[in-house]
Amino acid sequence: MSLLTSLIQASTRFQQTLENRPATSGAEEQKAKGAGGAEAVRPASPGDDRFTPSGDSLSDAGRLKSQKLPLSDYKQTVGQDLAFIRETLRHKLAEYNLNPATAVSVNKDDGGKIEVGGKLAEETRTRIENDLNLNKNFTDAFSRLSVNEPTLHFMDNALKLNQAYGVNNSLLDTLISENQQFNGLQDLVNRYDTLRRSAPTSPFEAAGNRDAYAFNLNTRA
Repeated sequence: MSLLTSLIQASTRFQQTLENRPATSGAEEQKAKGAGGAEAVRPASPGDDRFTPSGDSLSDAGRLKSQKLPLSDYKQTVGQDLAFIRETLRHKLAEYNLNPATAVSVNKDDGGKIEVGGKLAEETRTRIENDLNLNKNFTDAFSRLSVNEPTLHFMDNALKLNQAYGVNNSLLDTLISENQQFNGLQDLVNRYDTLRRSAPTSPFEAAGNRDAYAFNLNTRA
């Protein structure tokens, strides 16, 4: 074998070696990159700080419950009784030839009977009271109003504070059931009454003491 032939063969083998190495190195590099990429996109564990919930989850849950309350429906129910009582009293003023702007109040005495207050002649007062106590629709409406309105007043104020200042009322949360099926007005009234009776000096008093509930006509009181 001549020297020239030997040099050609050696050069060919060297070139083949160079051509094979980049392919192997490239495959290994891609494999390394793939491993590194998998590591880079590794999902964060449940304890990762980036996924820590912000805010008070309990407060958020209470806020969601209160937002689902059909407050407008409650107001419509209470408003119907308010309108009926107001119109009945106005008719009584007209029936007894009293000034339609006469200020009168209605409440219940310790025996549960309707009492009428205001600057009225005693005889007229007595006759109006008798009429109202014999009017079952009136006494039923007043009984409903005396329990429904204080509850609605409390809820309305609590929700307004929540919306205006983000203040979550724990007492309101206690009233509201997780199951919306049990959040009818009467359900809330019953729970409100139970809580109020168990804590008579609680903030529930801010909504009014239903035992001393009074309806006022032609007065701001």
